[in-house]
Amino acid sequence: MFRHGYLERILRARVYDVAIETPLERAPRLSTRLNNEIWIKREDLQPVFSFKLRGAYNKMVQLTAAERARGVITASAGNHAQGVALAAQRLGIRARIVMPTTTPRIKIEAVRVLGAETVLIGDSYDDAYLHARKLEAEQGACYVHPYDDPDVIAGQGTIAMEILRQHQGELDAIFVPVGGGGLIAGISAYVKHLVPSIRVIGVEPDDAACLRAALDAGEPVSLPQVGLFADGVAVRQVGAEPFRIARECVDDVITVGTDAICAGIKDIFDDTRSIAEPSGALAIAGLKAYVQREGWQDRRLVAIDSGANMNFDRLRHVAERAELGEQREALFAVRIPERPGAFKTFCQVLGRLAVTEFNYRYGRDDEAQIFVGVALTQGASQRRDILERLEAALLPVVDMTHNEMAKLHVRFMVGGRADVAHERLFRFEFPERPGALLQFLTGMGGRWNISLFHYRNHGAAFGRVLAGMQVPAHDAGDFQRFLDELGYPYSEETDNPAYPAFLR
Repeated sequence: MFRHGYLERILRARVYDVAIETPLERAPRLSTRLNNEIWIKREDLQPVFSFKLRGAYNKMVQLTAAERARGVITASAGNHAQGVALAAQRLGIRARIVMPTTTPRIKIEAVRVLGAETVLIGDSYDDAYLHARKLEAEQGACYVHPYDDPDVIAGQGTIAMEILRQHQGELDAIFVPVGGGGLIAGISAYVKHLVPSIRVIGVEPDDAACLRAALDAGEPVSLPQVGLFADGVAVRQVGAEPFRIARECVDDVITVGTDAICAGIKDIFDDTRSIAEPSGALAIAGLKAYVQREGWQDRRLVAIDSGANMNFDRLRHVAERAELGEQREALFAVRIPERPGAFKTFCQVLGRLAVTEFNYRYGRDDEAQIFVGVALTQGASQRRDILERLEAALLPVVDMTHNEMAKLHVRFMVGGRADVAHERLFRFEFPERPGALLQFLTGMGGRWNISLFHYRNHGAAFGRVLAGMQVPAHDAGDFQRFLDELGYPYSEETDNPAYPAFLR
């Protein structure tokens, strides 16, 4: 029943006062590589480099004169903020945007240039959201929700209207990035009403899969924490209205990891010479994974490139991980005997394979540990072949290609070991703001010694930290309380095979 209401809402949506009809571009290289016809919907070409202005403007243009006089308020860490700011500028409405203090400066300045007021508070979107709701109640402003609003959903649904008009011939599937669910709700409601044979497939990061969790539970659920790499879709809980639509109209949801997203950014660059943000490349990453999983060939597929608001500094990290995501590089930890000729034997096993990085340090009298990256030309099968060759040469080897700690930290730390009593190892995501480390140290209160600490800037709104701490068994309870009160996302890595290989 609700599909009919959304069809009319989408057809009547007022988006083209500010938005453009973005092109649907064929991706020739990716199409050839995957043996499918693939098109990219270029929402990164919108005036604010994201689709978000469609829904924001469609909501705000329908406000009454009295509502406009009160102004609007929202919480956002990026794309929605710019959409609201641009809509407010065009409509002559006062706009206040509450943003976390961790928001990249480029996004804050973009909002201010458009004339909106910015309020910086808290370390996360959740902090900003609560403060925005408080200001809404105190000041009487109208809240413009980024996804859980019928008018916002309808605005985003105009993308589907354009796709069906632009594409000549039949389509098999549309892949849509999912955060709070407004985009996929609008697209699926429109598509399933007009051409129900087209599959609508949601794509989420595997560390922020709130729609997948909601569909499994039968209702929206709040994730305990979400990964922040694809910050545009880092949402803990899908919206109630988007979930209501998705439960009926979305055919499937697939999740992908950071490496696959980085590879998707590279795929889009190779075909369009444009640079997508992580959430912008999410649909391409999901399309590739889905094609591989289902064995699809000769299908006609569309992926939504949802945005291009990314700090330039992040490109270094993206480039490092893209090769792994495309299975063009493998990482190994290899033990070789500490004797003359052993290193030569190792090199002979690799043969003419290109080495992308090599880390070695004398460890002890009888053996040495090597961290090596190898370029691949034949994907996963070649990686397995290298493993078998090293094992046949009696060189113990551990595949580190999918080991997150090894990729983020250990490859940059190889060179020293320590025998530290009661040491436990953790990966943290620190907010990139002044005082984050001090808060960490203050919470510890001198109770536990830090035995290892590694941080590397990735140009994101959060810092990736690897820390070793000496925690005697009798302190385990107090230490867990410290972690809980700290509130930083973390994972324990004490049992990670890279730890004894290179650090302990």
